[in-house]
Amino acid sequence: MTATEAPAPVTFESLDPRTGDVVGTHPVHDEAAVRAAVARAASGAQWWEGIGAGERKRLLLDWRAALVRKLDDLAAVVVEETGKPLDDARLELVLAIDHLDWAARHAEKVLGRRKVAPGVLMGNQAASVTYKPYGVVGVIGPWNYPVFTPMGSIAYALAAGNAVVFKPSELTPGVGVALADSFAEIVDGRPVLQVVTGFGETGAALCRAPGIGKIAFTGSTATGKRVMAACAENLVPVLVECGGKDPMIVDADADLDAAADAAVWGGMSNAGQTCAGVERVYVLDAVADEFTAKVVARSRGLRAGTGGAYGPMTMPEQAEVVRRHVEDALARGGRAVVGGVESVQPPFVEPIVIVDVPEDSCAVTEETFGPLLVVNRVPDVDEAVRRANATAYGLGASVFSRARGEEIAGRLRCGMVAVNGVISFAAIPALPFGGVGDSGFGRIHGEDGLREFARPQAVATRRFPLPVPVTSFSRSPRTMKALVGLVRARHGR
Repeated sequence: MTATEAPAPVTFESLDPRTGDVVGTHPVHDEAAVRAAVARAASGAQWWEGIGAGERKRLLLDWRAALVRKLDDLAAVVVEETGKPLDDARLELVLAIDHLDWAARHAEKVLGRRKVAPGVLMGNQAASVTYKPYGVVGVIGPWNYPVFTPMGSIAYALAAGNAVVFKPSELTPGVGVALADSFAEIVDGRPVLQVVTGFGETGAALCRAPGIGKIAFTGSTATGKRVMAACAENLVPVLVECGGKDPMIVDADADLDAAADAAVWGGMSNAGQTCAGVERVYVLDAVADEFTAKVVARSRGLRAGTGGAYGPMTMPEQAEVVRRHVEDALARGGRAVVGGVESVQPPFVEPIVIVDVPEDSCAVTEETFGPLLVVNRVPDVDEAVRRANATAYGLGASVFSRARGEEIAGRLRCGMVAVNGVISFAAIPALPFGGVGDSGFGRIHGEDGLREFARPQAVATRRFPLPVPVTSFSRSPRTMKALVGLVRARHGR
């Protein structure tokens, strides 16, 4: 290389996980490039906040309409980079569009100035709360649902008045670029939604970049902890949505056909790569045989592969995680009723159902993120709840019961529960989405999701002076005695 030649930019390739074919080439954005993107976003944020809530709503609804027009084109990019069936990609986009619509329509009301009562002691004050955008929000997205999941942060952050710098997974960068390009058309190229691509170093640079107001991360618990550590250097607040080991409880009075259908869909759809899907099923003894037979019948009818019910492991090494979990479950006494170790044929994994798996098996304790369903029988609901809660995770859960579904749901330690359904909470824009424990903290979606991307500001305005000063050096002992007497009379009984 001569002295006048610039070094070649560093790039990486996006692959179709079904075939290994290259479907795109993208830059590896280094720290300088990430900082430049955040700086551009800061100027975009000023414009975006300045146009006001009404104009933001109009533009976001225009983006919604554009996404509808581009739905099949965007779905094709999702299919190329994840390998999932086209209709699954379309469903993901449909749900994301619905959430975008909700966020755009509700942001002004949810985040608008609201008055609060000042109370008796401060009755001379007018009190209110306003919600201010952070400025620039960094969003680090996953590969399993590369549109729906990050849009739960992107759409709500934009609706709250922030600019966004989006770092998609290195496995699905093209999806992120396509989303940002579609929004750029709506805002005439202003840097309100930008994309930086690359690997973990790019995400770490985004966490540390000067000017970042908040980070919203979705991914593994281990990576989430690294994101938090990076953000802690500059006290950047974080929203962390990590994995899950989501249980389903099947009561004795459950609709077993519906429960079996939900278990198979929750466990096998998207090749089991659903953080809020179903990985563990606890079914009461009284109906365990019948329920398991229905699960077996439905699972045996599914096939993985191009044109199958679901696609490949989007992240190639995930197939080996599934293999390890299956081998451990069988070695510890579990019994495969559908598939087995032979079902793991990278990049695809055929459906696997294993019953009677010990609770200390890694197939029960660790997130599998593959089409493996563990079905264990329990003597009663109390034991089902105990086992369901015996995990560090706490993302989603499902309960099937005709008489006491909501009662059982209330006993589960998790962020979301579907009663007589599966993953339904994710499709309702008004419901907050998020977990507890190793599944993370903070919420996307709904009013909680909008407020997650805005900082509250309290304002107290004196309307008239008090007859006796309290917060002043001119306060007398007599004034304080009267104040203490008032508090004793009001709160001492």
